[in-house]
Order: sequence, then structure tokens, then C-alpha cells
Amino acid sequence: MAGVVMAGILAATISSSDSYLLIAASAVSKNIYQGILKKDATDREVLLASRITLLIIALVGVIIALDENSVIFTVVSFAWAGFGATFGPIMLFSLFWKRVTRAGAIAGMITGGSMVFIWKLLIRPLGGVFDIYELLPAFLLSCIVIIITSYLTPEEGKEIQDEFELAANTV
Repeated sequence: MAGVVMAGILAATISSSDSYLLIAASAVSKNIYQGILKKDATDREVLLASRITLLIIALVGVIIALDENSVIFTVVSFAWAGFGATFGPIMLFSLFWKRVTRAGAIAGMITGGSMVFIWKLLIRPLGGVFDIYELLPAFLLSCIVIIITSYLTPEEGKEIQDEFELAANTV
């Protein structure tokens, strides 16, 4: 299960990073190279400039990634924990449990997002058994809050229940 989750995180990261690489390369080649440096550049020259820019940016990224003390990984890891704990549980519960209520969803999202900060800044520094990646406790607490809040609030209307059943039966 952990491997599947990690593969999903890696896939999302790669998908985002390749888009950023292409945007940066395109911006440099079209806006700077063709727009400022050589206005009469051919498409072939712009393509070459784009490829060179892409290689340079990728090399800089690799150099940054090789630095074990880089803050970038820590920031990205923290951001992923925030996204995962805020949206992960409610996405799973809304797909597989028709008892989820709007209040449960909101409570779970707020709890998961808040717990990432609380764990990272207040609890994790205690060390020992508390020195774990903040996504795990925040995700679990969000799940618990979604379940409890959904049971404490009235079920969603018949229209939403029917829509859930329709979607579940078509898969």
C-alpha cells in the first residue's frame, strides 16, 4: 500500500516538474531568445534554444537535488503532506463511503490541514516516537474526524445518495 501511495506521489511530482521544465524552456526560447535577443530566429533556432534551456534547467535541478541539506525537498515534502492530509482522506471517503456528509468533509479537511502544521511545528520536535512524517498522523486524524462528524450529522439527502449509488453501480 505504501508503494502505491509513493508511486502516486512520484507520478504527480514528475507530472508537475516536466510541465514546469517545458514552460520555462518555452518562455526562455520564445520570449527572451526570439523576443529580445534574435527577433528573426527561425523555428529550428527557437527549438534548439528551447532544448538547451531545458538541459540547463534540468542540470541545475539535479545539482540542487544532490545537495542533502537543500531546503527545497523539505518545503516540497511539507506541501505534499498538507495536500495529502487535507484532500486525500475526503477524496477516498467520498468515493467509497456514501455516509460522508458535507460537515464531515469540511471538518476532515480542516483537521488534516491543521494537523500537518501542528505535528511539524509542535509535536515532531519532541523526537522519539513522534519523529515521523507529518502526513501519517494528519491523514489518520482527518479520517477519524470525517467518520465521527459524518455520524454526528444528518445523512445527505436522497438525491445525493442516489447519485452515489448510480456512480457506484456504473463502475
